[in-house]
Amino acid sequence: MRLAASGLDEAEYTMAHVFHINGKIDGAFVASSGKNMGAFKGVGYPEDIGAFYRICDYDAWAWTAHGRFPTNTPGWWGGAHPFTLLNWSVVHNGEISSYDANRRYVEQFGYDCELQTDTEVITYLFDLLSRRHGLTPELAAHIMTAPAWDEIDALEPADAAFETALRTTYASALVNGPFSVILGSSEGLLAINDRLKLRALMAAEKGSMVYMASEQAAIELVCPDAENMRAIGGGEPFVVQLDSVVAAKAAADADAENDPHNAPLAHEVGVLPRRKEA
Repeated sequence: MRLAASGLDEAEYTMAHVFHINGKIDGAFVASSGKNMGAFKGVGYPEDIGAFYRICDYDAWAWTAHGRFPTNTPGWWGGAHPFTLLNWSVVHNGEISSYDANRRYVEQFGYDCELQTDTEVITYLFDLLSRRHGLTPELAAHIMTAPAWDEIDALEPADAAFETALRTTYASALVNGPFSVILGSSEGLLAINDRLKLRALMAAEKGSMVYMASEQAAIELVCPDAENMRAIGGGEPFVVQLDSVVAAKAAADADAENDPHNAPLAHEVGVLPRRKEA
């Protein structure tokens, strides 16, 4: 009844209450606000925190974890990773030197950065670009780690126009500084490094499992016989999706190819990337 009266969709309604609690109620903050997901935070050794929350009793297809408090922002529960909003879960190593510019940008859209950590603004950027603006998480990550202007100038004209449009439209969403980020969502996992690769970020596989971590040793501890161990390139989103998500997107793309409304619009010429020829 309250949701219907608010005039908001479920996600916006939930987010409004999260920001109300975080900013208006002293001594309280929201650790988890998504569906079919949970965030567990505490002070202590990771194995003790896991035992306290009885993590072994949970089943999940994706996990994100972080083993320490922030080092350049206040170390407290609200700023501890994973940092979540709705169905986004972010763990992050490094430092966001563009924090103030990014914070001012998201605050224009109603996001309140109250929890004293630079990871907070990364989470809100993903939510703004992906959920609100309808971009894929991969494109959102690309915007946040957009190529430098000299790299754009060296591209083919159509690609350069596309990158220029992104950097112009989302100039304040560009994230600078040394960082590595792993994003969890209802679709799967995404990992991204800063453009200059100033922080380590590794990926490996074993069977149907994919592992990502800031250090190779962490992956080997969890899966000693992991295969295809490699470093993720700077500014290159590494995406792992559920099989069900991939199948659904493939079906949607097949339907879109037969939809006459999918034809290019006149104003898209020279801005969007070239479409595949029929």
